[in-house]
Amino acid sequence: MSTAIRQARASDFPVVRGLLAAADLPVDDFAPEHLVFVGEAGGTPVGGIGLEALGDIGLLRSLVVARQSRSSGLGGRLVAALEDEARSRGIRELWLLTIDADAYFRGLGYEVRHRDDAPAGIRGTAEFSGLCPGTAVLMSKGLAGQVTVT
Repeated sequence: MSTAIRQARASDFPVVRGLLAAADLPVDDFAPEHLVFVGEAGGTPVGGIGLEALGDIGLLRSLVVARQSRSSGLGGRLVAALEDEARSRGIRELWLLTIDADAYFRGLGYEVRHRDDAPAGIRGTAEFSGLCPGTAVLMSKGLAGQVTVT
């Protein structure tokens, strides 16, 4: 079944939060305003991605794809859509924390960074300061350039 990416609606939040919980990803500070896009198949959200905007930097929040929709390219399409959205909001750099998806994000152009390199805004997020363990991999990507067409 093909998936479409669309802007998130308020009604998507509980479904995406459930996907996050099922994937053992943090949900404690994930709020409806963070959810930006969902991937939808057959009218049902099967993935989502969020953004926490912090001036001209942003924290990529909570990329999740339902087990049955993995390996379909949906994750990469959600990231590309979020990067375009971030650019349109004037965000010049995205940061993220991951426990086990660093190889995946390296493939999308993100680079591993030392925790000491994190800007103050990123350090001040709940995700950085407590929800993700100190062993989580910190990564970033500059967003200069053209908007990606997905």
